[in-house]
Amino acid sequence: MTETATLTTTVRAPTAPPALSGLGLFTVLLGAALPLIDFFIVNVALPTIGQDLHASEAVLELVVAGYGVAYAVLLVLGGRLGDLFGRRRLFLGGMAAFGLTSLACGLAPTAWTLVAARVAQGAASAAMLPQVLATIQATTSGPRRAKAMGLYGATAGLSMVAGQILGGLLVAADVAGTGWRSVFLVNVPVVVLGLVLARRAVPETRSQRPEPVDAPGTILLAVSLLALLAPLTEGRAAGWPLWTWVSLALFPLAATAFYRVERRADRSGRTPLVPPSLFELTSLRRGLIMIVPFSIGFSGFMFVIAVALQRGEGLGPVPAGLALAPMAVVFFVTSLCGPRLIARFGTRVVTAGGLIQAVGLTLIALAAWRSWPDLGVVELLPGAAVAGAGQALQLPVLIRIILSEVPAARAGVGSGVMATTQQAALAVGVATLGTLFLSLVPAHGMRDALVTTLLVQLAGVALTAALSLRLPRTIR
Repeated sequence: MTETATLTTTVRAPTAPPALSGLGLFTVLLGAALPLIDFFIVNVALPTIGQDLHASEAVLELVVAGYGVAYAVLLVLGGRLGDLFGRRRLFLGGMAAFGLTSLACGLAPTAWTLVAARVAQGAASAAMLPQVLATIQATTSGPRRAKAMGLYGATAGLSMVAGQILGGLLVAADVAGTGWRSVFLVNVPVVVLGLVLARRAVPETRSQRPEPVDAPGTILLAVSLLALLAPLTEGRAAGWPLWTWVSLALFPLAATAFYRVERRADRSGRTPLVPPSLFELTSLRRGLIMIVPFSIGFSGFMFVIAVALQRGEGLGPVPAGLALAPMAVVFFVTSLCGPRLIARFGTRVVTAGGLIQAVGLTLIALAAWRSWPDLGVVELLPGAAVAGAGQALQLPVLIRIILSEVPAARAGVGSGVMATTQQAALAVGVATLGTLFLSLVPAHGMRDALVTTLLVQLAGVALTAALSLRLPRTIR
């Protein structure tokens, strides 16, 4: 009897991870903002970088593409490593590496050194970002998780808009004569603050059943993403040489091989990098399908409007960036209302957001048609504000939908899959809509090219709104 009692008292149930505090949530959201800001912040600095480092357009494209491709390729692996070794540990390591590579970017003596540092910076981002959503998934529940996910979505959307605004301000300010280098050096003190806070406020979590890294799946996923993203991001600047078409033809073959290897591993009892069973979750599958056209349109719009305002209107980086400020402000304010709206109206909020965004894009297209070549902050304000509200009713909710049914044990993998899909779509958006816009300019002029591209994006918004009707009406 005594022995049984002794045995009973020594058996302990697995301890739940500590709840994420407000300071901890702020810290991981800071970590989420850095990679997204850095994807966009460099856009307005590229002309200055080209002049200072004597870089060709193709090399400048690599400054952007090298970061984006490395980031997208390694995100799923970063999520798996966090599940395996601890999410706080990977978050700290990724953030420290992000700070060091940002310093290397800011001190780069040549264009090719900058490209190499940007690739390393993208890899650091891929180690850091998946841990954010995985930590939120593992340390929150119920209304607290809904609120945290809403804030993550708000942070993601705001970061993408604020990146270009901040880039323009920093380049124009020329802090201590650093010029374009300040867009990278500004990360260093922010990273130091983040590391201090993370050690105090972010709890350690990991999967209860750590899963080893799937080497064949990792390699095939990397090949698939490289085959797609490298030609799309470099093709226009390089003049679409033969290797870009060969690479695009390789993509479906590599993607098919990846799916078959993962399915075989799943059926044989091994642990694949991306378990095919994950896509049996209706909310994840349908949410991922929706986030692709949304992200393509988002990044394409940001690139095209920046080029149109700077090259077409002759605006400097600061006025061009501030033209998007109403979108950023309205996006942030509206996204904070997301949890309450979802509780009342369910996922139909996403449908409403698509319709509102369509109205905003229409207003921007009309302003461009009527006001060119005097398109500025005042003319863009109504359309940018309405479009920002529509985007805010979609992105945070989609992120929450995608991860709503993912088990806590696979939070890192689910976060990596979502972030990879979003990042790949962002890169495709710049490549496709950017190429369309720039190819139309010589024959039709800047105004007509801008309006045509906005109308194409409008078709993508209509697709997103239509797909939203197939979402589950409620979110867990």
